[in-house]
Amino acid sequence: MFPMNAWYVACTPDEIADKPLGRTICGQPVALYRGAQGRVAALEDFCPHRGAALSLGSVVDGNLMCGYHGLVMGCDGKAVSMPRQRVGGFPCIRSYPVVERHGFVWIWPGDPALADESAIPDLFWAGHPEWAYGGGLYHIGCDYRLMIDNLMDLTHEAYVHTDSIGQGEIDEAPVQTRVEGDQIVTSRVMHGIVAPPFWQAAMRAHGLDDQAPVDRWQMSRFTAPGHVLIDVGVALAGKGGFDADPRDKVSAVVVDFMTPETESSHWYFWGMARHFQPGDAALTDAIREGQGRIFSQDLAVLEAQQRNQRNFPGRRLLALNIDAGGVRARRVLDDLVQAEAAAAG
Repeated sequence: MFPMNAWYVACTPDEIADKPLGRTICGQPVALYRGAQGRVAALEDFCPHRGAALSLGSVVDGNLMCGYHGLVMGCDGKAVSMPRQRVGGFPCIRSYPVVERHGFVWIWPGDPALADESAIPDLFWAGHPEWAYGGGLYHIGCDYRLMIDNLMDLTHEAYVHTDSIGQGEIDEAPVQTRVEGDQIVTSRVMHGIVAPPFWQAAMRAHGLDDQAPVDRWQMSRFTAPGHVLIDVGVALAGKGGFDADPRDKVSAVVVDFMTPETESSHWYFWGMARHFQPGDAALTDAIREGQGRIFSQDLAVLEAQQRNQRNFPGRRLLALNIDAGGVRARRVLDDLVQAEAAAAG
């Protein structure tokens, strides 16, 4: 049920700073670590000797040593050495294409021959001096497509996030859904409103009157297999909205990368890249903490939704106009899965 010939976020660099990391990605157990010259490597998390998890081992001279009997595996999946044993005839294990870029480690779980690094999303804000980024990771017990549904329809903010980014005007603003190249885009604009608590705090941090009327925008952009980047912000009313002068607005990109673990669980890499006060580290920490609380509310809703889908199998769900973005995203994913299955014969 997952597109395999695609780039997913496997982890963040700090997760493999000093030891291997075991993570299941698209149903495949993977051991990630830093090999020679600090380059990221990824192997099947399976020792060919006795089937131990290589991720429980250690890195020795740029190779991965199993912590059970000391078998050393190279980054290419070939056995290198083992105390007092000949390993030349040991079977190879799978190695995966991995790339460290934009503050994330990306993995290609499908056919290595098809891995194209140019297909990794171009995160223009990553490392840019006018932008600041802070984020985190949640393990969520639900189908990754439920999170995509959630992010492509932000109507739920008015009900789930009432103390931070939710407000009644969200329900009143019409939603538009369109296709831009390989992206599915849903957007909503609110004019002449008072900003909700999260954005009021951002306005104060930027030296703006937090009670002044604003124009608010939300533009969710889905790209397969599991990337949703959301342009969000508020600008003083009548100043141009999304295109307003930076002095008159606070804007950001909500970053969402969903990496399937199993059919009913996924890794959710979340964050916010903001385009105001980039040098304020305390503000970055405060936004990260606040955003973490917001997403924890989504986590509770989505895991309960997954339980209901398990407890009520076959129950028909309704699709309304607000669901158009998520529905189209699922069609894209279904088409990719079917195309891969057809190519495989």
